[in-house]
Amino acid sequence: MDSHSRAVAYLKVLLPLAALVLLSTLFLISRGVNTEAVIPFAQKEIEDRMKGQQVTAPFFSGTTASGDEIMVTASLARPGRDGTPAVASDLSADIRLAQGGRITLASETGSIHPDRDMAQFIGNVQITSADGLVVETEELNTALSGLEADSPGPVRATGAIGELTAGNMQIGVKTEGGPVHMLFKNGVKLLYDPQQPER
Repeated sequence: MDSHSRAVAYLKVLLPLAALVLLSTLFLISRGVNTEAVIPFAQKEIEDRMKGQQVTAPFFSGTTASGDEIMVTASLARPGRDGTPAVASDLSADIRLAQGGRITLASETGSIHPDRDMAQFIGNVQITSADGLVVETEELNTALSGLEADSPGPVRATGAIGELTAGNMQIGVKTEGGPVHMLFKNGVKLLYDPQQPER
């Protein structure tokens, strides 16, 4: 038997054996894969999503006439029904002022009314200004097309000069393109902290 015939005889045995080894390896590997894929949602989340329509991570953005940029975001929003507005969870807004500076707003819930040019922040509302003033209230109504906001209820503010409380507050500009002011009204009380440096 010459070397060519011997090689063909060996290959007739080796090739089917190699094919068997490859096939058995495929079956062994496939057994190690978990065929019951886990859906990355808790059962309660699935039930909540099945109950009604919702939008995850919605946002609204715009620019005022004076060039201030407004971005409103939420973790979740549900559309309104029968005259009730859409409701959002973990509502927040980032306002970048054209003249420099920034104001951020955050609340537990809220709603956006584009037809009324308004956003409502409700529940543990926190307003933070560029100079470090932090204002807390339970409700804040803001305009979407400009820098106007008001808190109909009491507010508490802490900042560089101390702690301030008031019956309500307004945010706005006095003149077109002018600086943004926070106006505290109705029973304003300031607890001055001389340890804090004035700005």
